[in-house]
Amino acid sequence: QVQLVESGGGLVQAGGSLRLSCAASGSIFSIRAMGWYRQAPGKQRELVATITFVGSTDYDDSVKGRFTISRDNLKNTVALQMNSLKPEDTDIYYCNGVVDIGWGRINDFWGQGTQVTVSS
Repeated sequence: QVQLVESGGGLVQAGGSLRLSCAASGSIFSIRAMGWYRQAPGKQRELVATITFVGSTDYDDSVKGRFTISRDNLKNTVALQMNSLKPEDTDIYYCNGVVDIGWGRINDFWGQGTQVTVSS
């Protein structure tokens, strides 16, 4: 199995910064892509940012220019640097990994989520 463990959430004032980190471990042959998603109560989980093995990135329009995603392929980690935070960024943030677990089997794995709260 594969485990994703997030850290770095918390409470911050509007305009402040937070850095989320996620480490993947377990039966990993390679990680095709890693990303961050967020979800508010009663709403669908939505993409925040993703990054592929070769470093191609994609961001939701609402975070472009404020958030930066990065990864370390050797350590199987991904980070999300969040600057200029707004109250509407308040959500539970989930780490995602698209993982090749060997023999051509590719599965989605999720972390347990970390709360980000931005006060106005």
